[in-house]
Amino acid sequence: MTLVSKATTAFGLILLFHACYSAHEVSNLQSYRAASLASLTTSQSGTTTSLPIDITIESIVATFIVCLGMVLGTSRLRPIQWRVWAGQIEREGEAGFKNSSGEVEKDYVGNPFKLLESRPGFIDIIQQRREFDEWAKAKGQ
Repeated sequence: MTLVSKATTAFGLILLFHACYSAHEVSNLQSYRAASLASLTTSQSGTTTSLPIDITIESIVATFIVCLGMVLGTSRLRPIQWRVWAGQIEREGEAGFKNSSGEVEKDYVGNPFKLLESRPGFIDIIQQRREFDEWAKAKGQ
């Protein structure tokens, strides 16, 4: 994660913590008021109040800021199609998979088709026969 994304995420978490603490304090204050009013009056009225709008807005904004910080810290998305991704690996090699600090990303594995291309089942027999014929003709002269 870059410094900007870390700072954004930290700021969002601080705001979210503050909103949670404020909600806790408001809840304690409301329960204290309800208890003190209940001791003064004999009737138990079940009045419930919601959170103040500023705490609600602060928690929503803090959640969006945390999400923004997390999105800013993610790495580049890879193509969905394997052929596009493998083509990029074959064209660019390690240079195409360097992060902002110049290091090769940890998910770089090289050519994913290298093992398949080296299997004996993919040997071109006709091409090898032509090469052998050319070699035999060159030796026979």
